Amino acid sequence: MVAGLPYRGDEGTAAASLRARRLARRFADVQLEDPAASTEVLRELCGHVGEDVVVVAPIFVDYGTQLSIGDRTFVNAGLVALDVVPITIGADVQIGPNVQLLAPVHPLDPELRRTGIESGDPITIEDGVWLGGGVVVTPGVTIGRDSVVGAGSVVTRDVPPRSIAVGNPARVIAGVDDRAERDAARWH
Repeated sequence: MVAGLPYRGDEGTAAASLRARRLARRFADVQLEDPAASTEVLRELCGHVGEDVVVVAPIFVDYGTQLSIGDRTFVNAGLVALDVVPITIGADVQIGPNVQLLAPVHPLDPELRRTGIESGDPITIEDGVWLGGGVVVTPGVTIGRDSVVGAGSVVTRDVPPRSIAVGNPARVIAGVDDRAERDAARWH
């Protein structure tokens, strides 16, 4: 599974998935009562959680152990990270509500699909990326450093660094630097 090779779910994957669901529920419950303590539950759930990370519950993961979240990253409510293979979220990333990071790959052949076999392709969200609300990232995609993906976009291929991508499927419409002057005027 971790290597992205085809696999079928078994008792081990079922137990790991149940563990993840229980920890995600505990994370949500604890976050309401003690946000600082919820970070410890998040660290137990995920493979890596950096410093000063904020994740707003709820979160759904397949296993959690394949999810890495970098320093100073903010994740709004409703993240779905299907981490059958590594999903890496860099530092200083902003993720809007209801974003889906979907790493599993299923066979196109219906007979193979019926057997329950699947694999996965890793997803990488590099440092400084902003994913708007409702973005869907498909298997094997890398979103380059400091890029922006507009709300509701479906990202089916890599996004180069410092790009703005929107739509379904997402297409690069500009570079971040092309819009920086206009953006700076808004904030000064």
